[in-house]
Amino acid sequence: MDFRFSDEQRMIRDTAAAFLAEVSDSAAVRAAMATEIGYDRQLWQRICGEMYLQATHIPESCGGMGLGYVELVAIMEQMGRYLLCAPFFSTVCLAGNALLVAGSAAQQQEYLAQIAAGELTATLAHTGVTGEWGAQGVTAVYRQRAGQYVLDGKLRYVVDGHTADLLLVAAREEGSSGEQGISLFAVPAASAGIERTWLPTVDQTRKLAEIGLSGLAVPASALLGEAGAAWPDLSKTLDLATIALAAEQMGGTQRVLDMTVDYTRERVQFNRPIASFQAVKHIAADMMLKAEVARSAVYYAGCIAQEALSGDALGAELPEAASVAKAYCSDAYFANSADALQLHGGVGFTWEYDVHLYLKRAKASEHFLGNGAHHRERVASLLLDTPNA
Repeated sequence: MDFRFSDEQRMIRDTAAAFLAEVSDSAAVRAAMATEIGYDRQLWQRICGEMYLQATHIPESCGGMGLGYVELVAIMEQMGRYLLCAPFFSTVCLAGNALLVAGSAAQQQEYLAQIAAGELTATLAHTGVTGEWGAQGVTAVYRQRAGQYVLDGKLRYVVDGHTADLLLVAAREEGSSGEQGISLFAVPAASAGIERTWLPTVDQTRKLAEIGLSGLAVPASALLGEAGAAWPDLSKTLDLATIALAAEQMGGTQRVLDMTVDYTRERVQFNRPIASFQAVKHIAADMMLKAEVARSAVYYAGCIAQEALSGDALGAELPEAASVAKAYCSDAYFANSADALQLHGGVGFTWEYDVHLYLKRAKASEHFLGNGAHHRERVASLLLDTPNA
């Protein structure tokens, strides 16, 4: 496993960074987050048409670029760095991965091709009102009737759920529990029996929704994989999405450090920049340490994710790598954002400065797909289940 960027990967990262620095500056982020849909449709079309970022790891057979997960992680780092407001994470990292992992060849050709062409946005809806991220969080139910599946229940904390064109819905067979009986369905969001409600949250830069299912009838062709046996695929999808989210957190962790260093170099107190004060240097050094460790965890997890998608034996480490990356990045991003606010002093919490935007994203991302405590406990459980661990 080579942990160095290739020239192509470096070019992808730098090109994404240059593009996002131009189109996702503070003014653009603030304009997008003030809307209910949460993004600029024209910018999304530029991302899809000019940059083709949404097609990064979609197979060439489905119209994508056929690149690896490390390339996707590099892009997600830059999106976290610039707080991009777009349905990229929901469409590519949630729904796209679910289709890659669980979709049939026909479903991949139908949906991934549309995603690659920039014609379809999508998301994954799996957890219920309890907000639990494991199998126990799947509370929507389904039953079979006349060659169809009928779904009922509520799903919450669905990223871009109120605007996505396609919903990948997780539901369990009536009477089942735990990891048993869970199925995945691909459902057009405009289907009768679906009610979508935007849920305002502390993080205005990423929109969440509640999805209500009431007698939603879907054909058998909507089922991804085998009925009642979707938990392994769903779990793998969530691990892949967790790594992508950790990459975004890592980009934000680095960005708030950069913002803080720039500010402390400009802010003068006692006739000298406050960046020259030893106490400030110590905090900045700790912030840099957190960013560098986060980067190591994320790119290792990205390599493991690529192996998992390729079917390599090393991909068996995916759950552990995903949880290690998310646990560390969740803590590091919020810690660095909080330190950034303190080092900005009185202006740190004002609306005019962007520190509060990163702090809110850090707190929301910390809890989405499980916080640090959740993932550390998961790592411990995985180690206990591993022979000779």
